[in-house]
Amino acid sequence: MKVVIPGGTGHLGRVLGRALAGQGHEVVVLTRRAAPPEPGVRHVHWDGRRAGPWTAEIDGSDVVLNLAGRSVNCRYTRANLREMMNSRVDSARVVGGAIERAARPPRVWLQMSTATIYAHTSGPPNDEATGTLGGAEPDVPAYWAYSVDIAKAWEREQDVADTPHTRKVALRTAMVMSREPGGAFTMLLRLARLGLGGPVAGGAQYLSWIHDDDLVRAIGFLIGRDDVRGPVNLAAPEPLPYRDFLRVLRTAAGIPVGLPATRWMAEIGAFVLRSDTELLLKSRRVVPGRLLEAGFEFTHPKWPAAAEDLVRRSRAPLTPVT
Repeated sequence: MKVVIPGGTGHLGRVLGRALAGQGHEVVVLTRRAAPPEPGVRHVHWDGRRAGPWTAEIDGSDVVLNLAGRSVNCRYTRANLREMMNSRVDSARVVGGAIERAARPPRVWLQMSTATIYAHTSGPPNDEATGTLGGAEPDVPAYWAYSVDIAKAWEREQDVADTPHTRKVALRTAMVMSREPGGAFTMLLRLARLGLGGPVAGGAQYLSWIHDDDLVRAIGFLIGRDDVRGPVNLAAPEPLPYRDFLRVLRTAAGIPVGLPATRWMAEIGAFVLRSDTELLLKSRRVVPGRLLEAGFEFTHPKWPAAAEDLVRRSRAPLTPVT
């Protein structure tokens, strides 16, 4: 099948593009900038905001997997938050427009979203049916609501697109654990190896995650399930408090000690890394209700075995994820 991946040159795009090409599919990545060649992947220019010659790639394709949007791994300044919003909404709108106008529209449009759409909580986990969307939680920084607004606007743009012949799925994705450079796992493992892999601000906040093998398999599962549409949580069944998540990671990597960090230390570290503490301090307790109900079986449902696998793979050359 032909899979078009707008915004497919980032961390997740490389993982998914390589995997889909390795399975024998035709993969076309829409990109704003020149990108290094990938075996089996063809790059086509777009600007993420306006229709252009790239729309011909969508007409006659089987799957559109839209990953476009400014990375969240940055300081949450007004300008960066505005660019996060605009890049996501604009790309979803222009992709939806291309599908609307296609003479042979794709049968499924998978739209990246985020588990951040759910409320900060240490209480019951959030699934698609009973989970609470965020934005109104007490005692959290006010700007966290903007991240939720971005996620809601992102999904809304897909929802309003008039694509009656194309099934639409919003991928509410947790932190993807992959040894691909630039992802959350490589950053956390590097910090652990520096002795900094201890709990942050007490570590009671939950971290929802998914192994990249299961991300790839879940994407394939959703492509094949014509009965699944709307929001789907891409997260492993067992989110963990951050302190437990890091302890397991240190054990897998053979690192005995991880220094804890207070909230103000996290602020300093985030500033140095040009990132934001919301990524560390927001409690994301998200579970894959719809995937499990549909019969999807996780290869890596529990973090200890997943961490051991990722640490082992981090010591070997990159190979295609299948």
